[in-house]
Amino acid sequence: MALSWALAALSLLPLLDAQSPVCVSLTATPITNATLEQISGKWFYIASAFREPEFNQSSRTIHSAYFYFALNHTDDTMLLTEYLTIGNRCIYNSSYLKVQRKNGTVSKDESGKEVFADLLLTKDPKIFMLGFSLKDEQNKGLSFYADKPEVTEEQMRVFHEAIRCIGMQKSEISYTDAKKDLCGPLEKEHKEGRPEEKEGDTALG
Repeated sequence: MALSWALAALSLLPLLDAQSPVCVSLTATPITNATLEQISGKWFYIASAFREPEFNQSSRTIHSAYFYFALNHTDDTMLLTEYLTIGNRCIYNSSYLKVQRKNGTVSKDESGKEVFADLLLTKDPKIFMLGFSLKDEQNKGLSFYADKPEVTEEQMRVFHEAIRCIGMQKSEISYTDAKKDLCGPLEKEHKEGRPEEKEGDTALG
């Protein structure tokens, strides 16, 4: 009887997961103008977990990162300007993301290949996530962003719950550290000079 009870309890776990508010939010929904307004501005890259080898390796080299989304409603694109601290360098890059409103996804050209991500909003407008190939066991991934360089315990709990929902482990997560940021001077220079945005990157070391 004990074994049958345990098996019955285990069989209910997927149902419990499905009812979790966080798990439910891991489904992309159509993107509206309000959605785009919500994610415009400055965001900090907090953490991620990737099984796709290239993404996994790349994410683990980033010590600190933040970026800006600037919207263009007329052609459904977003200008992405990134400030990445990798090793002892600040790397600046700008590119464009395409917005697929109906599918709830955004995409970016990576080395000639268009990479898609589900835009995953939560009840907290100060955080959001991007989901990558969530149904692909070998290549799934989830990245976590916040409007401040440090998040609350509750906000981090939302991400950890999401990681559990997609069948990944907390041990697979790599975290950033805002204290290691080296891009402050460059960002300040850009704000003061307001240079014309161009695609490419700049490395300072």
